[in-house]
Amino acid sequence: AYNIHVNGVLHCRVRYSQLLGLHEQLRKEYGANVVPAFPPKKIFTLTPAEVEQRREQLEKYMQAVRQDPTLGGSETFNSFLRKAQQETQQIPTEEVLLEVLLSNGQKVKVTILTSDQTEDVLEAVASKLDLPDDLVGYFSLFLVRETKDGAFSFVRKLQEFELPYVSVTSLHNPEFRIILRKSYWDSAYDDDVMEHRVGLNLLYAQTVSDIEHGWILVNKEQHRQLKSLQEKVSKKEFIRLAQTLKYYGYLKFDPCVTDFPEKGCHVVVSAGNNELNFQVRLPNEQIKEGSFKVTRMRCWRVTSSVPMSNGPSGSSPGKSEVKLELAFEYLMSKDRLQWVTITSPQAIMLSICLQSMVDELMVKKSGGSIRKMFRRRVNGVLRRSDSQQAVKSPPLLDSPDASREPMAKLSSKLTSVSLRGISHSSSANEVGANDFHGNYAFEGIGDEDL
Repeated sequence: AYNIHVNGVLHCRVRYSQLLGLHEQLRKEYGANVVPAFPPKKIFTLTPAEVEQRREQLEKYMQAVRQDPTLGGSETFNSFLRKAQQETQQIPTEEVLLEVLLSNGQKVKVTILTSDQTEDVLEAVASKLDLPDDLVGYFSLFLVRETKDGAFSFVRKLQEFELPYVSVTSLHNPEFRIILRKSYWDSAYDDDVMEHRVGLNLLYAQTVSDIEHGWILVNKEQHRQLKSLQEKVSKKEFIRLAQTLKYYGYLKFDPCVTDFPEKGCHVVVSAGNNELNFQVRLPNEQIKEGSFKVTRMRCWRVTSSVPMSNGPSGSSPGKSEVKLELAFEYLMSKDRLQWVTITSPQAIMLSICLQSMVDELMVKKSGGSIRKMFRRRVNGVLRRSDSQQAVKSPPLLDSPDASREPMAKLSSKLTSVSLRGISHSSSANEVGANDFHGNYAFEGIGDEDL
């Protein structure tokens, strides 16, 4: 059997024959010319070297399928992974009570089936809260880890190929929870959400919580104004004032390490307003702040690696050794592109944020509305619109820095993104063009705009 990981955590275990069955089903539905080639059957027992070769081929196959917007978003592929997840974790289909948190710590208990997918659970939570159908798409379920101070560390946005109940219970740790939060970046969409009482309450609770946890910066005078609006229960005015504050609508990540402006700097990264904001602690303890606009990132990628060890081959590395990195190539000035790397266990969540910002920008550029970006019911079945298909996490690839210590790639990371060819950059010319996640919102910007 082969292990498939999501975000570094075991998602499911599948056999070659099951994957072959999936391949044949995809070929039947989409045609042989759309589906990538599948590793061939062998008549004789495989040698250890051939077993490893097949594993690598299967990993490439799964990544290629997931990166194709049609195949990766197909119900055939997603239901295969959901079923495999349920079988691997040996959780029978039955009715259960699932607790979903709101930003203010309030718990929403919903009765669902263990086999319910992310969309179903989101629907159940929305219906319990009386959130109208046309607002459901503005929110998402996130897997978080509760920290000691009551704040949350974001693990990932729950995807369409997983069963939330199984995902959270298989971690066997009460610190992991599922939380409901808004899932768009442009605060102009707050107006749509605030039109309805429940939407307004959810947004208000999230804003209050982000201010309390220090995610949104507030000075004394602003704090006094907010307090008085809170006492008057003027929720709309409270949100309107909060929208003017620094870091409103940003997701704040755990402290991590970056190589910008120099190697080994400690940094707190926040994502929002179509940028990654860096608060960097320089070696001389000075704090510097800067932002990287998503429209000036030419491409990015996520790397998962473990240091090469001289131990027995095949021994699984300890959790602490696994290193996740997000690297993006940034237009520093008109003719200068530079790689910036963030080493963080939340690298995949960061990349999902970047991708969803790009998608939102592209929908706006094409004159589409965000309401269209979300799902639509067709004959009672939830269907995603095409624009939503693009919200995928970039692939896990080799590190762009060739001078780094030798690294062995971790096996079978499930990835997902539509790629486009990117010309080589001198800083990473050992990496093929298809190893990047190209950014459709990338704009060539002149020095005068810097």
